[in-house]
Amino acid sequence: MQLTISTAAAASGSGAYSAQLISPTAGVVLHPGQQVMIQWTAHLPNVNLTGCEMEVWLSLDGGRTFTTCITPILDPQARSFNWTVPNLPTNAAVLDIHFGCEGWYPESYAPQPASTFVIAKS
Repeated sequence: MQLTISTAAAASGSGAYSAQLISPTAGVVLHPGQQVMIQWTAHLPNVNLTGCEMEVWLSLDGGRTFTTCITPILDPQARSFNWTVPNLPTNAAVLDIHFGCEGWYPESYAPQPASTFVIAKS
């Protein structure tokens, strides 16, 4: 599945949900097979979190498209995930931290283009 969103569209809206990537940091070079702790902060809307989830998606083109979900469905309170870096070389990897609640709170996006990182060739 390929998800295409515009960063401008993702930034608009109510502002009730937001997330900020802590790690990996901008410019870091990751290597295929490396274990990395992805960490973020998040401000969740004031809603009942039953049926809600977080996911982290990967873009290889600087955030123009997010083609790969790199997490399982996470508890909305999650703020980290251990990730094995894939063999998908790019100089423009960007993560997007999603939040949503099945059927009653829309899927919300928080792309992190200010934290672009590199996945090296193996």
